[in-house]
Amino acid sequence: MSNIDELIAEIDTFRDARQWRQYHNAKDLSLSLSLEAAELLECFQWQSSEMAVKNNLTNIKDELADVMIYALTLASTLNLDVETIIQAKIKKNALKYPAPTK
Repeated sequence: MSNIDELIAEIDTFRDARQWRQYHNAKDLSLSLSLEAAELLECFQWQSSEMAVKNNLTNIKDELADVMIYALTLASTLNLDVETIIQAKIKKNALKYPAPTK
């Protein structure tokens, strides 16, 4: 079991202890993921990246954690192996966006 699998198990345990699984379908998790990403973006609104990080690092951490929790919960709900899908996407991106040759 990988660290990611352990983290997903911890998130699932938290969710199941609160009986939230009934609300965690793919559509609603995707919607919530998008909303949390928008909340993360709000941390940067109307200021430079540097100022946003300086002024909002705690909120940035919290919102990024929410985004990642929803993403991992969606992967769990769809029974997707996170490492496998990320590695496949990296390979796909490498073909689409090859590194410049020297």
